[in-house]
Amino acid sequence: MPKPHTYPTLYNETLQIHISKLKEWGYLTPGQIKSSTLTWSSNGNPTGSISIQVNTHSEQPYIELDYKYRDEPRNYKLYLTSTPSNLGKGEIWYFLCPHTKKRCRKLYLIGGYFLHREAFKGCMYECQTLSKDSREWRQALNLIFKREDLLNILHAKHFKSTYAGKPTKRYLKIMHLIQDIENRRS
Repeated sequence: MPKPHTYPTLYNETLQIHISKLKEWGYLTPGQIKSSTLTWSSNGNPTGSISIQVNTHSEQPYIELDYKYRDEPRNYKLYLTSTPSNLGKGEIWYFLCPHTKKRCRKLYLIGGYFLHREAFKGCMYECQTLSKDSREWRQALNLIFKREDLLNILHAKHFKSTYAGKPTKRYLKIMHLIQDIENRRS
């Protein structure tokens, strides 16, 4: 008897908040309070919006989320933490998931709350739901496209394949990658 379909929730299709985007948009500058509205869209159609307030001025930095989930208002805080960068330039910011207590850089909206991916059971990434044949086809197509991209680099207008009569390191590396791809295909 075959296994019944489960139709899992896919992480790829949920609304997400990325710490890197908040930093890019200037929300994580130390010592400030900044408010705004984040919106999501798919194919030009809005799929959701949320009001956020990021407070890095307080002793315990946090992000306050205010939105409606199925006409039910939600308002709660997610605490932020940071560690010094190993490059010595700035801070690396993380969310602290209220459910798992783990540091994370991305939160997913499933079941009405933005939480770390390990807080949800039965969720998968889209690539995990593909059949073995589909994964093999995808891998083969990726190799073909990668080979085409490498060939385009080789034939670019200002690409130097030799310098002083010797092949360049970049040219040799690209040729090695193309050879590897061709060996895998055969």
